[in-house]
Amino acid sequence: MYLKNIRLANFKSYEEAEFSFSGNVNGIVGANGSGKTNLLDAIHYLSFGKSCFSPKDVTSVRITADFFAIHGDFEDEESGNTTTVSCVYKNGAKSIRANKKEYPRFSDHVGLFPVVMVSPYDSDIINDGNEVRRRFFDKTISQFDKSYLHALINYRKLLQQRNALLRRQLEGVQLDMQLLQVIDFQIAEIGTSIFNVRKDFVEAILPMFVEHYCTLSKGAEKVGVSYRSGLGDTSFLDGLAKSLQADLKSGFTTFGVHKDDYDFTIEDRPAKQFASQGQQKSFSLALRLSQFDYAMAHNHKKPILLLDDIFDKLDRARISELLNMVGREHFGQVFISDTDEERVKTILDGHNIEHQIHTIVK
Repeated sequence: MYLKNIRLANFKSYEEAEFSFSGNVNGIVGANGSGKTNLLDAIHYLSFGKSCFSPKDVTSVRITADFFAIHGDFEDEESGNTTTVSCVYKNGAKSIRANKKEYPRFSDHVGLFPVVMVSPYDSDIINDGNEVRRRFFDKTISQFDKSYLHALINYRKLLQQRNALLRRQLEGVQLDMQLLQVIDFQIAEIGTSIFNVRKDFVEAILPMFVEHYCTLSKGAEKVGVSYRSGLGDTSFLDGLAKSLQADLKSGFTTFGVHKDDYDFTIEDRPAKQFASQGQQKSFSLALRLSQFDYAMAHNHKKPILLLDDIFDKLDRARISELLNMVGREHFGQVFISDTDEERVKTILDGHNIEHQIHTIVK
């Protein structure tokens, strides 16, 4: 499966644009601010129905416009079938269509055209708060497990209902304990299923991650990823019961899988505090490559790989190891953005990688 072409209207910096792509490696080159990353984000939109960088669709509308539209043709190389995917945002509403047929739910589209994006901001997975780490893992799992994605959606709805109840009692409305118990049973069932999937996922992805990190760093350090949850030593209902008084005082739910975190270690010490910049780059890239491998194993097709500005952000050794994988056809369709066209050509030619260059003029 690969993206044959893309058509943009009023998307970020693009008023009107159309690109045709190679099924192998595509270099996206241009000056800073020309729209390279915006093009990669448009491809991300076709896969996930949302931006890689902002949760608000309105921020992707070109200044002075009142809508954006993205259309792309994906070709299945085995069957030869082409699917046209469209993502349109207008007047505060978004629609996603495949061959002009709108999905009843956005979640029905996720995972059909998988994408993995390697971004200069990936170090945030290590250095930012637990919400960023949960989002990374949830996004990865959701690409191949629809039931998990639906569980996340339902969990968030129940959490909003529970928090609304808690806030109302702070405003003087008597707490409806019967309704709270009903919500607790429902949220406990769904939350426990989310916990189990996350735990199994980390156990499955760990060997892939360790292998990729060792390749990128020449086996220099011992690294680890583990899942930390309040459900590790108590049941969901017991956890909710124990935290009820704190919840009543704060007006929100203080126990649950929405508070979980993932521990990243290097030589058994927290990577956030003790990893060098180079080690963090290897760590975050190994996570992305593990995300790719796991999605490929479960979807039985290679995700599109988007490499944004890697030549400036990674050192020569890490770039060389990554491109060795590209040259071995570990990946399918690859997009690489950079400011220097000659550098892209020289590096890819040096690894004997067939490629196509797309130059973007601001």
